[in-house]
Order: sequence, then structure tokens, then C-alpha cells
Amino acid sequence: MFKHSILVITISLSFLGAFSQRLSDVKGNKKQEEKIAKRNKINELIRNEEEGIPAFNKQSSFQLKVNHDGNGLIYEIGKMKTPYKASIFQVELGEKQHPKEQKQSSSSYGGGFTIFGKPFVYGKQNIFYQAKIGAGQQIMIGGKGNKNGVAVYGVMLGGFSAGLARPYYVEFASGGATVKRKFTEADRKLFFSADKIIGGTGLALGWKEMKFNPGVYGKAGLRFDWARFNQVVSAVEFGFTFDYYTKKVVQMVDIQGKSFFPTGYVSLVFGNRK
Repeated sequence: MFKHSILVITISLSFLGAFSQRLSDVKGNKKQEEKIAKRNKINELIRNEEEGIPAFNKQSSFQLKVNHDGNGLIYEIGKMKTPYKASIFQVELGEKQHPKEQKQSSSSYGGGFTIFGKPFVYGKQNIFYQAKIGAGQQIMIGGKGNKNGVAVYGVMLGGFSAGLARPYYVEFASGGATVKRKFTEADRKLFFSADKIIGGTGLALGWKEMKFNPGVYGKAGLRFDWARFNQVVSAVEFGFTFDYYTKKVVQMVDIQGKSFFPTGYVSLVFGNRK
């Protein structure tokens, strides 16, 4: 009986070992076939581009954009015109911050650290949002026929910018109670009473008081795409942008507003191609 059990176990282990080896071989062959198919597809795309046929017809992407004075989120659609040129359309939402603003917390009510209490910006008058829509071109300037799929593009576009200024509210301790105030000349003394500041009010107030400020913007940059021949877009973009508004944008109390905003930026780009 014991010998019979040993024999069954030995045969079972041999069968499992052979099956595992067979499964491993199948997986290895499948990966090798996928690798060869991918290489052949890239070679075909390169040959098509050399004959004037775009590798892809269109692309769409999201971008996380960081400026030295704010940040934003961009959605882009691109339509290929030639293997090296595309028409692009962008929608951007973002917030522009003043260089002088600094987030802090009340030493009396927030513990002295921005992670406690209600962080606020001392002396801030308005929060300035931007909603942009623009069109332009993406032109390849480096990386033609590169089998590694790395390309450098020049990106240029411009369009309309809707500026939206929302009053900035701060919460104060006053007369044994709490009050929430935006800056006005009548409340100037209270607004600058640092010892009475409890903190900011977050996103709760000021939406119905926003003021519209129309403008235009232009943008130029270099986009480094390290997945050029893949259906997935993976790139980083560096560039320069300017915004011009018809009315001066006031963000901080007692600091003169301005209409022209030149800015450097960097964007992380990710999306897909078809």
C-alpha cells in the first residue's frame, strides 16, 4: 500500500512538472510572438510614413500643467494632416496665483501649521480662474523614422481665455462670534487683523459674485514623445505661454493688478492614438 502511494505521488509530481513546463513554454512563445508582432507593426508604420501615410489618424490626451504661477488641466484632440503635422484643439481649466501669496494658518486658532485648522492667504482679494479654448498645430521637428519611437514636436496655438475672478473670503472672530468677510474698504481694519483670523472658507463662498474678464492667450512649446509608434501617448512638454485680459486682474489687496501674464510651464501628457 505504501509503495503504491509513493508511485502515485511520483507520477502525479512528474505530470505536474511536465504540465508546468509546457505552460511556461506556451507563455514564452506567446510573449515572443507578441514582441515580433509589435516590431513588425512599428516597421510597417515607419514604412508608411516614409511614403507619406500618417501612422495614426487622430489622438486625444489629457495634460497636467504646472506654471510658476499656478496649474491647470488640459484636454487635447489632434487630427493628423501629414505624417509630421497635426491640427490640435485644446480646452484648459486652471487657476492663476499671485507671486506674493503664501498659504498659512492662524497662530491663534490653527496651531501654526497649514495642516491644522483652516489655511488661508493673508491679504488675498480675489481667486482668479481661467477657462481657455484654442487651436493650433503640432509639427515634428526631430525623430523622423526613429525606430525607438522618440519624437520631438513643436506645439503652437492660441485662442480665447475666459478669466473669472471670485472674491476671497476669510473667517474672523469678532464680538464673541465668527464672521466671514471678503475685502472691502469698510472692512479693511478687520481684514488685516491677523490676531482675529480663524482661517479660510475654502470653496463655500463667492461663486455668485464672480466677475467675467475676457482675454486671449498664445502658447509655444516643445513636446518630447517617447511612445511615438504606440497607441498610448506618453510625453512631456516644456514651453512658454502668455495671457492678456481686457481688464486688470487684481489678486492681492494694495497690489496693482495687471492685464498681461507671461508664464513658463511644464506639462505631463498622456492619452491614446487611433
